[in-house]
Order: sequence, then C-alpha cells, then structure tokens
Amino acid sequence: MSSLAPDVPANGLPIWDELPPGGVSEDAGSTSRRTMGFWRGGGQRPLIDLNLCVQCLHCWVSCPDACFILEDGQVTCINYDHCKGCGICANECPPMVNAIVLVEERRFG
Repeated sequence: MSSLAPDVPANGLPIWDELPPGGVSEDAGSTSRRTMGFWRGGGQRPLIDLNLCVQCLHCWVSCPDACFILEDGQVTCINYDHCKGCGICANECPPMVNAIVLVEERRFG
C-alpha cells in the first residue's frame, strides 16, 4: 500500500507536517540574500509610524519579501534593501490604525 506523505521526500523538502504553523517561511529565500530595493524606482516607499502601530503583524505576514523586522514579536522597522514598494503592507494595515503610508520614492532620492 502506498503512502500519501512519504517519510523521505525525493526532493529533500519538508513534508506537510514538518512545516511551521501557519505556513510562515522561516527563510525568505533569495529575497533575503539579494537587495531588491532598486525595484521601487519611481514607485512608492512604505513608511511605518510605530507610535500608531498596534502590532497586529498584518504587514509582516502579508509582505511577500520579508521586509518587516521583528524584535521580541513586534515590528520595529522596514528593511528597504528588500522592499519593492508593492504597497501590500499599507493595504493590510487596519484602516482605523493607518500606521503605514506610501510616499513617493523620489522624495528620498
């Protein structure tokens, strides 16, 4: 009888029950090893106001490039070397909080 979840996968990747809870990647892959901030170009840069932030972590969970830095379970800053300015974090920040705003990148040029 064949198994649906083999003990040792041929590709060396973890099987489903070895993944961390919530499917959060502990390694951001190539994004963590390459700087991608240049992609923002003429786009927008997210700015976070930590005085407004309620530490819901929606930005951290939704960021496709692992740009949000956590210390002791709280967002402390954004790593702009990896941020592409997609704006997902600002969209996911609760509207009543509005701790993340998008600003024209050229203002930082």
